[in-house]
Amino acid sequence: MQSNDARTLLSCAVPTAVTGVVAVAVGSVLAGGKGAIGAGFGAVVAAGVMAMGLIVLQRTAKYLPHLFQAMGLVLYVTQFLLVAVVLAVFKDTTLFSTKAFAFALLAATLVWIGAQTRAHMKAKILYVEPEAEDERKPEGAKKSAPAGSPS
Repeated sequence: MQSNDARTLLSCAVPTAVTGVVAVAVGSVLAGGKGAIGAGFGAVVAAGVMAMGLIVLQRTAKYLPHLFQAMGLVLYVTQFLLVAVVLAVFKDTTLFSTKAFAFALLAATLVWIGAQTRAHMKAKILYVEPEAEDERKPEGAKKSAPAGSPS
């Protein structure tokens, strides 16, 4: 993973983790222990799905740049379906508060997206790889001799 990719991942994960902690506290106050468990699970699901998506998209950009845009669309649909499956599986659970789960999932997802947008806006990523000085000169060109020296 490149350093700018790691910075992006970190700058998204930290605010999302803070959101998860706040969601657990709010869930605990409003719905007790089940609310805290639901909020924690929702934040973990959101962070996991979003982190997986970011990592997959970064690897696609590195190894298969021509598939980057299509992979982004496939990835967003996959993330949506993955969250839909989690919601369907835990629809009628009594293990945790589903309302706390849903609100924490929504809050963590929105915070991740906002942090990712901010990270990409702040990143100074080159759009074109600059050439080295040696690569600019044609192969047959000789270095010019300094003025006044014998050739």
